[in-house]
Amino acid sequence: MFELLKAIFFGIVEGITEWLPISSTGHLILVQEFINFKGQSQEFMDVFNVVIQLGAIMAVVVIYFDRLNPFRSGKTEQEVKQTWQLWLKVILACLPVIVMAMLFDDWFEAKFYNFFSVALMLIIYGVAFIWIENRQVNRQPEITDLASMPYVTAMQVGLFQILSLMPGTSRSGSTIIGGMLMGTSRSVVTEFTFFLGIPIMFGASAWKLLKFFLGGSLLTLEQVCLILVGMLTAFVVSLFVIRFLTGFVKRHDFKGFGYYRIALGILLLMYYVIKVLFFA
Repeated sequence: MFELLKAIFFGIVEGITEWLPISSTGHLILVQEFINFKGQSQEFMDVFNVVIQLGAIMAVVVIYFDRLNPFRSGKTEQEVKQTWQLWLKVILACLPVIVMAMLFDDWFEAKFYNFFSVALMLIIYGVAFIWIENRQVNRQPEITDLASMPYVTAMQVGLFQILSLMPGTSRSGSTIIGGMLMGTSRSVVTEFTFFLGIPIMFGASAWKLLKFFLGGSLLTLEQVCLILVGMLTAFVVSLFVIRFLTGFVKRHDFKGFGYYRIALGILLLMYYVIKVLFFA
């Protein structure tokens, strides 16, 4: 039961931080420093952290099901066309990061999945959010509707998504920054970020599980239960977080998330230094 409570806590962290531009990786690294499943290998933890994201992404599918489904009865011909165009934009935006992830994801994880790198990225992108918001003060976004987003802009946002391979960057953070630099409104790029997560998270989970099984490992019944509990929790929490964020960006900017990232990054750096100096 205690292990299931840990899975619930991980799911809560995932459900909140996956959608807010504050880096789910950074928070999971911090949580894992103090909370871990008893007797589980690091290989399983790597799989667990990725696969529970499926719960988060299913929340997007549920909330936006009608909009994402081109076969829903009652849709006009124009609405069906816009739905297919949306999926094409999502696919074009996801291709760059999928290719880069297949080539370099293990390298990035081996080199940069640590306190120092994550803390540095939290701070750098926190500063970036504040700078971009200050830059946007007297500028009106050129793209205020997702249906009118050009395919070129979608691909440009997708290129920014490659930055999320660096732990601590945040997938949503990198795409939101990219979208705002490309002239999209906060609400448009936030919504587009939700949709980009669908193929990315399904692909990442499938890829991680495939490597896990090809490495000769199998999931035990206990491990399957932990993953399912984490996924379900992430799903429920994400339902609330997604609705919160869509409403938040209509009334507020992203500076608050920038300040939060900087504060968390500094705390992680302090913890890293203390750990190296006194506990190495």
